[in-house]
Amino acid sequence: MKVVVSAGGTGGHIYPALAVLEKLKKEDKNLEILYIGTKNRMESEIIPARGINYVGIEIYGFSKNILRDVKNIFLVSKSYHKCLKLLREFKPDIVLGFGGYVTYPVLKAAKKLNIKTFLHEQNSIVGKTNKFLSKGVDLVAVSFLSTLNKFPKAKKVIYSGNPCGENALTTKEIKKSDVGLDNKKKLVIVVAGSLGSSSVNEKLKEFLRLSKKSDYQVLYITGKSHYEEFMKGTRFGSNIKVLPYLDNLAGLMRNCDLIVTRAGASTMSEILALNLPAIFIPSPYVAGNHQVYNALEIVKNNAGLMIEEDALDGTTLFNMVTDLLNDKKKYEIMKMNLKNLGKNDSSEIIVKEIKELIK
Repeated sequence: MKVVVSAGGTGGHIYPALAVLEKLKKEDKNLEILYIGTKNRMESEIIPARGINYVGIEIYGFSKNILRDVKNIFLVSKSYHKCLKLLREFKPDIVLGFGGYVTYPVLKAAKKLNIKTFLHEQNSIVGKTNKFLSKGVDLVAVSFLSTLNKFPKAKKVIYSGNPCGENALTTKEIKKSDVGLDNKKKLVIVVAGSLGSSSVNEKLKEFLRLSKKSDYQVLYITGKSHYEEFMKGTRFGSNIKVLPYLDNLAGLMRNCDLIVTRAGASTMSEILALNLPAIFIPSPYVAGNHQVYNALEIVKNNAGLMIEEDALDGTTLFNMVTDLLNDKKKYEIMKMNLKNLGKNDSSEIIVKEIKELIK
């Protein structure tokens, strides 16, 4: 099988694509892959580092900068014609899109050449590019059940879940003691996305001070660029551990009792896969406020809690964490509801559908 994949801009788009590629590789040892992404965003480093054939195209998201947008119209057209050439040369059986504006010229070129196409939507709020492309692709897969009806003009829409969740089940386990904590005590992880957040960090110093007398322990991840500033003149209790970053966070989430986190698509899928109760602090700085809607998919099913950033303070969070960990019945109901919401065979579902498409 020959596959072209496009996804870009954020890990929320890129890692589901990689999960599906891993599943395809296991089932087809002769799989040939061409990944088309941007020249300057994170996929341009992540994908080549994994030994995957990569081509970068110059394209940018539209903004309110008129001069930049006029230039981008030209770049979109140029990228489209480059993709036509790439697809004619590579001759893929199918083209897979996992979101991000870079997918637009790739899937439009595939449609022009009558190549089978697939689209995956990770968030509960549909991305603009995916919404536009969905009218012409052969199959759309969604991460949330409630998103099934948001592609009214698509040929076929299926509920697959998010393939990223499966990685949390198979990744290398990290014990609490591996990060200097007690394996026997409950653990709360607090993390504001992979880069951290200065606004959240400042608000939650009070949470850490209050937590030093609690019977649970806290791992607080500041983000690499915020660690030194956060730690200046600050001392916490022995049950508090502060790190700038933790590689393979999902490995420690397997031994965690509660996570306080943003509500990005990949994180959501890991929480669902692990049945891990969470308190969400959605990022207010994302397109369409989609993290709030992602969180609501879990909150409205009584499987998690949410506090928006403008209402966040250390005391409020401390009370939410303490109340949840002390309410065994409420905690177990959350875990059960998470189990009912999650899908742990997303890659398998998607790969099966892909094979049906190219028969």
